[in-house]
Amino acid sequence: MGRGRAKAKQTKVARELKYSVPTTDFDALQRELSGNSSNDSRENEDRYEDPYDDGYDDYRR
Repeated sequence: MGRGRAKAKQTKVARELKYSVPTTDFDALQRELSGNSSNDSRENEDRYEDPYDDGYDDYRR
């Protein structure tokens, strides 16, 4: 008992996710895909730097 309301809410949320149309920021997508800026690429390198990198990979076989 009591499952009906929860199931109805789950069904409602699932329908909203399935049939909703997300808004797309095409300008941001274009900037991301173009990647022309050298400043942006340097920021990405810093952001995704491996925390376990000890700097000696070039010297290993």
